[in-house]
Amino acid sequence: MSENRLDGGDDLERSIDWKQGLAIALGVPLLILPSLGYLPMYLSAAAILIWGLSVVQGFFQNAAYAEMATTFPKASGLPGFAQHIFRTENYKGKYDKSKLIGGFSAWSYWFAWTPVLAIFSILVGGYLHGLFPVLGETFTEYQLSLISGVVIFGGLFVVNWFGLKDGAKLGYILAAFSLIPLVVLTVAPFATGHVEMTNITGSWIPADWSWDMHHILILLGIFAIAQWSACAWETAAIYGPEYKNPPKDVSKALFACGIICFFSFVLVQAAVIGVLGVDGVLDEPVSPLIPVAQAVFGQAGSMITIIMLIAAMILIIQTAYLGSSRAMHSMATEGNLPRALGRTNRHGTPAVAMLVIGAFNLVLISMGNPAAIVAASAIGYTCANGISLFAYVRARKHPAFAGLARPFKAPKGWKHVAMLFGLFNLPLCLIGVVYLNSLEIGWTPTWVGFIVLALYIPIWFYSQHESRRSNQKAATDRSSDHDAADRERVPDPM
Repeated sequence: MSENRLDGGDDLERSIDWKQGLAIALGVPLLILPSLGYLPMYLSAAAILIWGLSVVQGFFQNAAYAEMATTFPKASGLPGFAQHIFRTENYKGKYDKSKLIGGFSAWSYWFAWTPVLAIFSILVGGYLHGLFPVLGETFTEYQLSLISGVVIFGGLFVVNWFGLKDGAKLGYILAAFSLIPLVVLTVAPFATGHVEMTNITGSWIPADWSWDMHHILILLGIFAIAQWSACAWETAAIYGPEYKNPPKDVSKALFACGIICFFSFVLVQAAVIGVLGVDGVLDEPVSPLIPVAQAVFGQAGSMITIIMLIAAMILIIQTAYLGSSRAMHSMATEGNLPRALGRTNRHGTPAVAMLVIGAFNLVLISMGNPAAIVAASAIGYTCANGISLFAYVRARKHPAFAGLARPFKAPKGWKHVAMLFGLFNLPLCLIGVVYLNSLEIGWTPTWVGFIVLALYIPIWFYSQHESRRSNQKAATDRSSDHDAADRERVPDPM
């Protein structure tokens, strides 16, 4: 271990294989939970199709991301790719404006993942409030959410202090307590005959659906919300600098997670609608899995489901916590955020970034509305995906990257596929999610999203000034060292 690492540095440690990366990313299939009742509200049973299409969209996008992860093995996923590809080595002027684009993409990605901690802490607080009446007599839902956030963030910080490998071990444990019961709860209704296919086929699309501009914009917004969950398995690539063998580990972790996501997203939504019907889902929009469990397993099943959901939410929070801290670390090491946020402890953990993210989410919990936070976060996710896909196109076309080794290579002509989905994200899905937010929640989430994204500009200029000052000091120190060496070489005339 280097002296720099012993004192804390800015390097991540290569300590995991693809199975451990998959274990950490396994929180992604559970991101469907807050949207199980949301998509059917607009699309009835066609929500099942939207989930399937969104995961397929993830395969198209993640083929490009897998190539970039192996081409740039030191880059941390989407944030690292965009920053590396858009920067200019020999720029002129006070600031390198080319770094602004990649940095903004990384900031958007950070904002897409970071609020997951607050979203699911609020849900955990709500479940505890309903599960244990004595807690409801003592604490409000907000207080329980805040306490849950402090306990979960603190516990995850301690576990992950010792490196990503220990975070993967926690991922295995939480996956066993959440994914396995979720699979059972999804498959059991089909096996026991509780799924009525007429609930799906008889309510495939809303009776008032038409292909006018209003509904097309709603559909684009729904795709933006859905991809926030169904395409998010790209987070397996963000640990690129921490895989032992990036050329093999990244692609295996990515596509294994994608296959799991496809079946889980489609089957979970199908089971919920098949058992409850669209109207039944709309009656339980926050957690329709609970009445499904009651129908199949009785009251005991409901209790088990709540416990499983809480374990699932902790797994999701860990996935988001680790991913967003790596995004912040990547920005800081590239000079797009203050350098202090890139500091790691001696185990290679970006501890400073994790502390900042935890504090930020404790503030977000005060919003109290998970749907509003998701709506704001989805704006960042569409921006991050769009810019990252454009970065892939640049990496395939620009002469500066032509000679790079590509251990994993997407199919021929994939730059055209990436451009297509990049344009689908920006501007189409961005326009759609803003329109959908205005209809459903109001303009507050949209303004929150745009304000947080806009805050990057002054932070970036400060970071560039900090980097410039640091470089000038380093140059001055080198010059002083050279002058001292020259004086030592000149003989004393006396």
